[in-house]
Amino acid sequence: MLFKISLKKQKNLEERMQKLGIFEKDIIEKFIRSSGKGGQKVNKTSSCVYLKHIPTGIEIKCQKERVQSLNRFLARRILVDKIESIILGKESAQQQQIEKIRRQKRRRSKKAKEKVLKLKKMQSEKKKLRAPIKNIKKENTD
Repeated sequence: MLFKISLKKQKNLEERMQKLGIFEKDIIEKFIRSSGKGGQKVNKTSSCVYLKHIPTGIEIKCQKERVQSLNRFLARRILVDKIESIILGKESAQQQQIEKIRRQKRRRSKKAKEKVLKLKKMQSEKKKLRAPIKNIKKENTD
């Protein structure tokens, strides 16, 4: 498999495919004309890549780029990601990223909200201490 990408990325993909037991002979590859933006270039060339992994039945269609060789690489990478998420489940990098986002979006507990407000209050007190001292006018008391 040769793609118009860096050898490092290509080797990384090949290693991941070997580790998961994905072989080129198990993949059906077809080329389709892309749809959407691109005009005459897209209408003339078959740059969209369709992959089907026979053992798992996973189908991938990739038309992110206007170049067929790059779409071939990206489609294989998506296929490997999907198979990895199926095999590894919650341990896969994609699943961990989803869980991280879910934790970030989760509402804070009452105790956590109070802690954040307390820290904000302490910070504002510190900032008040940094303010310049105002000149005090002495009044003559006669």
